Amino acid sequence: MPNLTNKVAIITGGAASIGRDISRELHRHGASVVIAARTAEKGEALVKELGERAVYVQTDITDDSQLERLIERTISEFGRLDILVNNACAYDDEGAQTTRETWLSTINVSAISAAILGQMARPHLAKSQGNIVNIGSVSGAFPHIGRWAYPVAKATLRHLSKSQAVEYAQDKIRVNLLVLGHIWSDPFEGLTGDNRAHADKVSASFNLLGRVANGEEVAKLAAFVASEDASYITGAEVPVDGGYSAMGPEQHMPLMPLLMEGSS
Repeated sequence: MPNLTNKVAIITGGAASIGRDISRELHRHGASVVIAARTAEKGEALVKELGERAVYVQTDITDDSQLERLIERTISEFGRLDILVNNACAYDDEGAQTTRETWLSTINVSAISAAILGQMARPHLAKSQGNIVNIGSVSGAFPHIGRWAYPVAKATLRHLSKSQAVEYAQDKIRVNLLVLGHIWSDPFEGLTGDNRAHADKVSASFNLLGRVANGEEVAKLAAFVASEDASYITGAEVPVDGGYSAMGPEQHMPLMPLLMEGSS
C-alpha cells in the first residue's frame, strides 16, 4: 500500500469528480493535500470532510498570479511540496465547428496551465525530489468524431508530460501521465442523466472489461505513481482504460467467423 506520510500534494480540480477521489486517496495514505479549485462550496466541503492535513485554495489555473499564490500558500501552510497532480481540464468542444475562443481556452486549461504550474512547482519538487502526475486521456492518442478541442488538448498534455520528464530528470523529479478511458465522472453522469447502467452498456464495446471505471480506481493508481513504490517510473504513460488502448478496430468481434458467414 502506498505510503504518503509527511508528503504534501497539490491537486488541481481537486474538489469534484475524479479530482475529489484523488484528493481523498492521497489524504487517506497520509499526504497533506492542497485542493485547488474554482468552486469554493465544493472545496470547503471536501476540506471539512477530510479534516486535518487538508486546505482549500480557490484557484483559477489560467491566472498565473493565482498559481503563484497557490504555491505560496502550500509552502506557508505545510513547508514543502512533494506531489503535483495536474487534474483540472476543460471539456468545451464543438468538434470541427469549435471556435477560436474555445480552442484557446480548452488548451489553456488542460495543458498550458499544467506546464506553467509545473515550472512554478519545480524548485520545490526538486528540493523534495518529488513528482508530477498528469491526468491524461485515451482521447490524447485516438481521434473522436464530433470532438476536436478536448482530444487535441489531451494530446498536448501527453507530449508535455514527456518534455517535463526529460527536462526535470536533472532535478530528480519524476513525471508520469495517467491515460484515462471511460470513467464514471461528472461528464458521464451529466450525459447519461446519472444512469450508471446505461454508461456501462454504452462503454462495453469500447474496452475489455465491459464497463466504465470508478473514480476511485484512478485515484488508487495516482497514489501509487506518486509514492516511493514507483520510484523508478518516469516519463511513463500508465493506462487506466480497461483495455481500450489495447484493442484494434476488430474490438471484441473475431473477424474470421464473420467472414465465414458469407459462405453459407
